Amino acid sequence: MKQRILSFTGTSSGPRDYEEYTLSKAELTTGLVKGSGIILLFAYIFYRSALFAVLASPLLIFYLKRERKLCIVKRKDNLTLQFREMMYSVIAGLQAGYSIENCFRRALEDMLLLYGKNSLICTELVYINRELRNNKNIEDVLDAFAARAHVQDISDFSEVFRIAKRSGGDMPSILKNTADLISDKIEVRREINTQISAKKMEQGIMNLVPFGIIFYIDATSPGFFDPLYHNVTGVALMSAMMAVYLGAYILGEKILNISY
Repeated sequence: MKQRILSFTGTSSGPRDYEEYTLSKAELTTGLVKGSGIILLFAYIFYRSALFAVLASPLLIFYLKRERKLCIVKRKDNLTLQFREMMYSVIAGLQAGYSIENCFRRALEDMLLLYGKNSLICTELVYINRELRNNKNIEDVLDAFAARAHVQDISDFSEVFRIAKRSGGDMPSILKNTADLISDKIEVRREINTQISAKKMEQGIMNLVPFGIIFYIDATSPGFFDPLYHNVTGVALMSAMMAVYLGAYILGEKILNISY
């Protein structure tokens, strides 16, 4: 295991800022396909015009930004869950009497077994251990990690860690209580996400219902909607309907987007 960690620590890249994210080729391709499909759907349903699809194509930039934001949120969630296990690994080492440096070294061993070498927390632990070998202050290293992560739970742990180390109190007990509180917060957030996941699915279905109705009427009564297209009155009416639909969609997103 020691040889494995030594070889692994030599291949780690530098620290990352978790507010920065570059879509991979696969993610970019998927986003472009999905965004283009949505634009074509709106062009057909509301205007029956290829010109609208061309004019609306710059909106793909905003769609890709939204996909990037979702990827950032997902990555932070994964980091938070992995960080929770790292906290308990470090605390277990402190309770066993290991030095702080050895605790983070052992935490890396545990996280390698638990999440694998390509996980976010292993990358961070490699960097933390490297900084400790360079005689950097552990409090400063954790503070830098928290600043890059932009995750409140990590910032809270880093702050308590600094206070506990400087105060000279019962550090393992203080950190254990802090870790338990942070873990409880994480579990509450996960339970909330589980509870609203069904509502999000319902919202997704309801978002598609109007399109399904229009397609059904188109298929069963061809030409029924023709008076709504390619004339000023029809374009104005359909534009108003699209605004109402988008307003309802945005409102639904805000209702289900719970801030912790």
